[in-house]
Amino acid sequence: MFSLDHYRAVREAAGFIDRSSRARLRLTGGDRRDYLQGLLTNDIVALAPGQGCYAALLTAQGRMIADMFVVETGEAIVMDLEPAVGDKVAAHLDRFIFSEDAQVTNETASTAQVGVFGPASAAVVASLVGGDVRREELESLPVLGNRRAPWRSGSVLVVRRDDLGVSGFDLIVDRSAAPALIDALVAAGVSRFEDETAEVLRVEHERPRFLHDMTEDTIPLEAGIDERALSMTKGCYVGQEVIVRVLHRGHGRVARRLVGLTIDRTAAVPAAGDRIRLASDPREIGVITSAVWSPAMNGPVALGYVHRDFAQDGTAVTVESGAARATATVRRLSASYPRSDAPEATSADR
Repeated sequence: MFSLDHYRAVREAAGFIDRSSRARLRLTGGDRRDYLQGLLTNDIVALAPGQGCYAALLTAQGRMIADMFVVETGEAIVMDLEPAVGDKVAAHLDRFIFSEDAQVTNETASTAQVGVFGPASAAVVASLVGGDVRREELESLPVLGNRRAPWRSGSVLVVRRDDLGVSGFDLIVDRSAAPALIDALVAAGVSRFEDETAEVLRVEHERPRFLHDMTEDTIPLEAGIDERALSMTKGCYVGQEVIVRVLHRGHGRVARRLVGLTIDRTAAVPAAGDRIRLASDPREIGVITSAVWSPAMNGPVALGYVHRDFAQDGTAVTVESGAARATATVRRLSASYPRSDAPEATSADR
């Protein structure tokens, strides 16, 4: 359930969410980075211990199999991805290991993942972990920068994250340690928020999600993840030929692009699959993929694909939900909503 109080806590201080349902894969062996270099879209070989990157796994046709967050700990590469594709990706990675010193283990069942997000997240995590982990050190970590720290009788992998659009950290521990970790966060006064609140934050900050805003038919350039997920300087990887052809021969022009949309405040929140039409004529130009009620905008906002000719900021469109129609505008959401600490919305939890 979405909670306005929990949303405000994350925007203003800190909140935590159990993300253990995400799939977690562990790759070990001396060839793990070289092996992944030929499969993933980002520069895995360039990762030093304590660094990470966002990447995608593509088909030979340049379509997405999955996206993933990849961290090099110095002992292994740990990646997390959407729950529904964990087994598929693990099998795919394992299938192409021949003589390489690389091993793939699916650790989803044996580990837990708890996210702490918000302006105070670094202070919360530093206080929780203790030892030589300092708030200033955590705040200086780049996105997907990571370090291992002692936790009770074991250890915790602390990973800097921003996939909800606000600063935060994922804490990855053995599954048996998760209840104690959550109890410690509750005892520290940190609010727990649920998936529905995370979804609002994600859409407000235009962070596409695989199997929602990206599918196995998506080329990364269409979803606008190329700056984060694609290396333009690394060697060959599966699907690169298609990406290079679009970038260099097609000058980056793809048939459709994922955009943000602000919608008439009096309208209902649209559903995934609702149609997008031009405001000036009935021509259908796209489709909604994710939509939420935004406290920051005090109205509905959405992500959706539109034809490339109508992806410009400020384009007036209409969202069609069954027989209902609502006026909307193509807008860079992360740059358009109010940045004040307290949302102006006065409604109860939605």
